[in-house]
Amino acid sequence: MTISAINVRNQFRGKVKEIIEGPVVSEVDVETPSGLIVTSVITTRSVKELDLKPGRDVVALVKSTEVSIATL
Repeated sequence: MTISAINVRNQFRGKVKEIIEGPVVSEVDVETPSGLIVTSVITTRSVKELDLKPGRDVVALVKSTEVSIATL
């Protein structure tokens, strides 16, 4: 499957900056070329299957039905 075959419009290319690994789920920080950090919470099993490591080139695919906003 290619990335163009996925029905996700928000795609951010970047590099894995940090992985905080837990026993079941892990946080993966992806830094885009502009410095934006996108954080994903995925299973630790997926981290291992994707062989994610800091510095690895990835694409963060974002699909959401809701965005919440709060005032400052």
